[in-house]
Amino acid sequence: MSAQANGWSHFAHEADIGLAASGPSLGDVFERVATAMTGAITDPELVRTNEKVTVHCEAPDIELLLVEWLNALVFEMATRGMLFGRFEVRIDGCRLVGTAWGEKISRERHHPAVEVKGATYTGLSVHRRGGSWVARCVVDV
Repeated sequence: MSAQANGWSHFAHEADIGLAASGPSLGDVFERVATAMTGAITDPELVRTNEKVTVHCEAPDIELLLVEWLNALVFEMATRGMLFGRFEVRIDGCRLVGTAWGEKISRERHHPAVEVKGATYTGLSVHRRGGSWVARCVVDV
C-alpha cells in the first residue's frame, strides 16, 4: 500500500525531510504526520506495535502543537530506543494526548535510513482545506 493511499507523504527540502499529511480530522492528520516521520526512518509497516507509550503536549497554537507532538515522539524514540508504527491522537484546543505503539529498534529488520533529530518550524502549517485538515512540517535529520 502506498504512502499516498494512507494520507501521508514526504516532500524534498534541502538536507532535511518534509512531512505532509491530510485527513478528515485534526487528530487523523497528527497521526499521519507521525507515521510520515516513521516513514522517513523505515517502512512503518515493518514496526511491530507491541509496546504502548503515552505522550502529553500543550502549545499556544495548533501549529506549535504539531511541533511539540513530533518532538515528543523523537524524544521517546531516542530515550527508549524505539520506533513507532501506530498512533492515536486526541486534541482538545491546544492540548494533545497521544498514544504511540511500537517496538525496540532492530537495525537488521528496520534498516533505518536516517535519524530524525527534531521537528522544525520550517514550512510549518496546519489548516483546513475544504472538508479536510492538511499539515506540513520539516524534520531535521
